[in-house]
Amino acid sequence: MSELALVGIDLGKNTFHLHGQDKPGRELFHKKLSRQQMMKFFGNLPACTVGMEACAGSHFVARELMAMAMGHKAKLISPQFVRPFVKSNKNDFVDAEAICEAAARPTMRFVTPKTEVQQLLSMMHRMRESLVHDRTKVVNQMHGFLLEFGISLPKGPTMMKRLASILSEHELPIRLTVLLQRLHKHFSYLDEQIKEMDKELIGQLADDDLGSRLLSIPCVGPITASLLAAEMGDGKQYGCSRDFAASVGLVPRQHSTGGKATLLGISKRGDKNLRRLLVQCARVYMLRLKYQHGALADWVRSMLCRRHSNVVACALANKLARIAWAIAAHHTQFETGPEALAA
Repeated sequence: MSELALVGIDLGKNTFHLHGQDKPGRELFHKKLSRQQMMKFFGNLPACTVGMEACAGSHFVARELMAMAMGHKAKLISPQFVRPFVKSNKNDFVDAEAICEAAARPTMRFVTPKTEVQQLLSMMHRMRESLVHDRTKVVNQMHGFLLEFGISLPKGPTMMKRLASILSEHELPIRLTVLLQRLHKHFSYLDEQIKEMDKELIGQLADDDLGSRLLSIPCVGPITASLLAAEMGDGKQYGCSRDFAASVGLVPRQHSTGGKATLLGISKRGDKNLRRLLVQCARVYMLRLKYQHGALADWVRSMLCRRHSNVVACALANKLARIAWAIAAHHTQFETGPEALAA
């Protein structure tokens, strides 16, 4: 075990498959252990590098290993980068060996383990997104039920305030009225839960230094700033601002060959919720462009003169992501410039 350099773990719910190798890549052991057995096993191992796929539970295991007295170094790898190293037939031990092969590559890209605070914020955002989805589903269902009986309403949740008057103005079956009232109660519950989560996110953002500085970016609100702080952290895991924008999927896909560069649409990799919020912030900025001043506003105006608004929205979202990385990495905040202050 003294020559042990790298251990690959194929994570599971209850059982974990381990593959250990030395620096030249020779196999030293492969084991199948439970969670308790695995932690006890690593507690007796000398300090080494541990590779895992970035999946459910991987951030917790990485934190536990790095917190051990032995001082293990945990590396998380995106599953798409492990797949090419799987040899022939696939099983758990082959996956663990492939993780070792991928982690040993000097040019491999790794995922930075999240802290507990980052994971909690990310879970809150996912739960809020699910609640918003359910609320929209309830509204659409009520629209559909009413349309079946010849009542057409405008889009959006505003008709919830008019539901009582709608039921009194039209003669609807009693059972349909009961169903609509049940849906309205469910909508009110979901709407209240979303408002409470918004208050919690805003309260946590007020205590977060990075989140408060991200709010200085124009048209970036509390929800986007909170999610940026949760997903980006201190930004040191990215070499430059473009790397962060690429991780969100806001850079063009490339299909170049023969010395001819061919750029396609945005790659849409990474967190789609964060990418959607950044694009929405960009669209809000464009809608309020006449009130904006500074170099960023001048750049957007020049882009709109020669590009479609959808293209400009994605380009501006890319620039907002880069600005957010610069604020996190250099511990600064957004400044519009002297001409904006004068205006």
